[in-house]
Amino acid sequence: MNKTILRLAIPNIVTNLTVPILSSVDTALMGHLQNPAYLGAIAVGGVVFNMIYWSLGFLRMGTTGLTAQAYGRKNDGESMLVFSQAMLVALGIGFLLLLLQYPIEQLGFWLIDSSEEVKQLAIEYYYVRIWAAPATIAVFVLNGWFLGMQNATFPMVVAILINVINIGLNFLFVYYFNMNVKGVALATVIAQYVGAAVSIGLFVSTYKSFFKHYNQQLLFQVAAFKQFFIVNRDIFIRTICLLITFSFFTAKSAASGDVILAANTILLQYLFIMAYGVDGFAFAAESLTGRFVGAKDKQGLKQSIRLSFYWGMVIALVFALVYGLAGTSLIHLFTNNETVIATAQQYMPWLILMPIVSAAAFIWDGIYIGATASVAMRNSMMAATFLFYFPAYYLLAPFLGNHALWVAMVLFMIARTVLQSLLAPKHIYQLAETKH
Repeated sequence: MNKTILRLAIPNIVTNLTVPILSSVDTALMGHLQNPAYLGAIAVGGVVFNMIYWSLGFLRMGTTGLTAQAYGRKNDGESMLVFSQAMLVALGIGFLLLLLQYPIEQLGFWLIDSSEEVKQLAIEYYYVRIWAAPATIAVFVLNGWFLGMQNATFPMVVAILINVINIGLNFLFVYYFNMNVKGVALATVIAQYVGAAVSIGLFVSTYKSFFKHYNQQLLFQVAAFKQFFIVNRDIFIRTICLLITFSFFTAKSAASGDVILAANTILLQYLFIMAYGVDGFAFAAESLTGRFVGAKDKQGLKQSIRLSFYWGMVIALVFALVYGLAGTSLIHLFTNNETVIATAQQYMPWLILMPIVSAAAFIWDGIYIGATASVAMRNSMMAATFLFYFPAYYLLAPFLGNHALWVAMVLFMIARTVLQSLLAPKHIYQLAETKH
């Protein structure tokens, strides 16, 4: 089982780490320009796209869980139906985002309080990057389906390709063409369409036998979408809660001034790097949990869950150790602004603590997604957000200032872990022995 987990997890870790690595390059490029407003613009513009793409993460997660269970049942027709449903919804949403880009911009930047200079630069970034939406969302679905089919290699290959192209174009557009935030956005657009094209090519060439199971009549029947939409509705609500917490974190940082915003942005980059690393094992847990639930293999389910937690905590402790030993040096990688560096150092202890308190929550998410236990996952996330995160911040902010944001985030992660642990006996383990 360890070999199976690592076979899935290692490509997932590589895939996941390309996301914050790219974000880190964007942050570093902007952080080394003279005006800190460029760094703030990337952070604020990033929040708007987090609102969009995190809220649509259900397309990747729901596709993985449903496909993995079909894989466990050895039902290729069901696997193809899930892919067809997800891709139809993804492309529809992608083009809808292009049509509604102006009202989305108005709402997104109205919600975030930042300086006028940061806002204007962030809007420039937004209106270029929004054109990547159809390709980005299509890749969500393709990656989710590949993972459900126990194939973590294709998402890794595509992610590396996307990010190599993106990083190369970043340097070209920013340093040689002096395009600043527009250059960073344009690089993302080009890279996403290349990645989508390659993903489709891999799907067609490797899984062409699945096309014989394509059923257009079944695809457009409302009843066939019922499970797909029920699962994805709950994952969507769960993801919105997660999005709210991090968007609130950035919005409150921005309201505290450009220096606090820049410092928190840098520390969040390292939090995301850690999260994406641990998520390699969470994604492996998604694939294996779905597979064993579909196959009604309770012993395999228990073993995969136990070992996923073991490996997830190991990598989390490694991150905590690295942050503890090299925290100041890591901050310098993102900026040479001494005021921002000094400010970020004040909050570094929270970053060191975060891997320890959050890793189990990430692993549980993967398990619940693979089991399509979406109602329990939704409820635990809502409770952690509205009963722990927000009350903690508003109670502590008058006394602790920016530290209150970090305390609230720590409590949010702990609450997710505890609540999902308590719900697991009923909502996870019983699925492997109960017929649906």
